[in-house]
Amino acid sequence: MNIPKTEKKRVVIIGGGFAGISLAKNLKGADIQLVLLDQHNYHTFQPLLYQVSTSGLEPDSIAYPIRKILRKLSDFYFRLATVQHIDTETRCVTTDIGNLAYDYLVLATGTKTNFFGNEQIAKYALPMKFLPDALNIRSLMLQNFEYADDCTDMAERKAHLNFCIIGAGPTGVELSGALAELKRNVFPKDYKHMEINEMEIHLFEGGPQVLPPMSDHASKEAEKFLKELGVIVHLNAIASDYDGELLTLDDGATFRTKNCIWTAGVTGASIEGFKTDVMIEKSSRYAVNQFNQINGFDTVFAIGDIAQMDTQDYPKGHPQVAQPAIQQGEHLAKNIKRMLSGKEMTPFKYTDKGTMATVGRNKAVADIKKFRFGGSFAWLLWMVVHLMALVGFRNRVIVFFNWVYNYINYDKAARLIVRPFKPKT
Repeated sequence: MNIPKTEKKRVVIIGGGFAGISLAKNLKGADIQLVLLDQHNYHTFQPLLYQVSTSGLEPDSIAYPIRKILRKLSDFYFRLATVQHIDTETRCVTTDIGNLAYDYLVLATGTKTNFFGNEQIAKYALPMKFLPDALNIRSLMLQNFEYADDCTDMAERKAHLNFCIIGAGPTGVELSGALAELKRNVFPKDYKHMEINEMEIHLFEGGPQVLPPMSDHASKEAEKFLKELGVIVHLNAIASDYDGELLTLDDGATFRTKNCIWTAGVTGASIEGFKTDVMIEKSSRYAVNQFNQINGFDTVFAIGDIAQMDTQDYPKGHPQVAQPAIQQGEHLAKNIKRMLSGKEMTPFKYTDKGTMATVGRNKAVADIKKFRFGGSFAWLLWMVVHLMALVGFRNRVIVFFNWVYNYINYDKAARLIVRPFKPKT
């Protein structure tokens, strides 16, 4: 790999998500050579992926070039690469563009979609984890509407207008609400000759309530909002099979659909090279200590969703959301600077700033410390928090004006089939 040799300590970060970017930004001023590796040349603001998939935002509104984010760092190198293996004995990272030695290694690889071993669903259902996934969903949705508008077979038309979202966590709830807003405010104007009520939105959750990570109050409010929007909520419903046309539940119930979207879970995006005793088998996350060091290693760290730090407050690790990743990145940067200056590291302590989810126009729920609330205020708060968390002034301006336009005009402007999606057969 074409990285200059150096007498400085080389810190290699794998992953340009919330954790990796936070760490890199906070290492500014450290006397190190910093290398960041990622499969994409951009950072994605994943909480707003559902708005790309439902035509509310263009993809460049929630993505930002990694090189631009970190251009003020000195002795910094970014490489577009897929990491294939890590040799901890020789301290070498193997990638598809070459090998790279490290002094300190930080894994910030995040998660990938977890289909829980169901290969049939994995083959035909659409995940929504990365930016290309969101574009696939947008294209498929619009293609199916175009097909339905010209279809004379009622059963076939309904299959193309039937949306089944599996998993009622924040992503599934937000996606369902956004689809319901399209059904209510946008599609009746676009498809004037179609009976829009033939479009159905089904949300399936394997547990007894939507938004399992949030409070009972938030769950009940979100379910109420979804039903008001016309979403059909199925609780204690586990998907067992999908063949591209027929979704089957474990109780035998079936739903004919051409739009099956999987938001039911994630698993750690681990890398080959570590022994199994540093992995939490159930979650595929690396077991780390209070300094984010992977168990058994002094110079190899894991932060964000891929790291599992079991504490008294979080016996199964921190939530796999943006805030723990950002905070661990900030804290590890301080600890690396302390290590370089011969000081002892300090343990990480997570500050929970709350959890929010939006369901639709003027509808959201929020759990912030001991406060539980929903409705318009939660919705406004959700918008402010997400707007300020976006990377780059340009992206904030674009998203803000898109939201204002959508709110005033009851419209979503990005209804474009730029890259047609071809379902698997």
